[in-house]
Amino acid sequence: MIRVLLTEDQPLIRHGLRVLIADHPRLEVAGEATNGEEAVQRAEQLAPDVVVMDIRMPGMDGIEATRHIAASSETPPKILILTTFDDDEYVYGALRAGASGFLVKDMDMDQILTAIEVVAATPSSRRA
Repeated sequence: MIRVLLTEDQPLIRHGLRVLIADHPRLEVAGEATNGEEAVQRAEQLAPDVVVMDIRMPGMDGIEATRHIAASSETPPKILILTTFDDDEYVYGALRAGASGFLVKDMDMDQILTAIEVVAATPSSRRA
């Protein structure tokens, strides 16, 4: 079972993702966060396999939260950035921070689920 932490400040999108993941036989929602600070805390507490992280949130944004989570342990969770913005700067910033992938919110739901599974199955490469 792949454990997923959802980090999204918009309740409707977070709820939709929760329902989508709950209906998938190989995925489960380990927890939820509404901002970057909560995501960092919950990732440490819950040790999910994958964090689905909104990039723009009030307070600590998704890129900064990704940086903290990716540096938090020898085996941090994989992080998929989820956003409405298809902008190269966001992509590069997220990947430099330690994200494993980048999803746009208007993707097909099946593609989002597949991306979670693929990222979870990808071997980690710890940066020095």
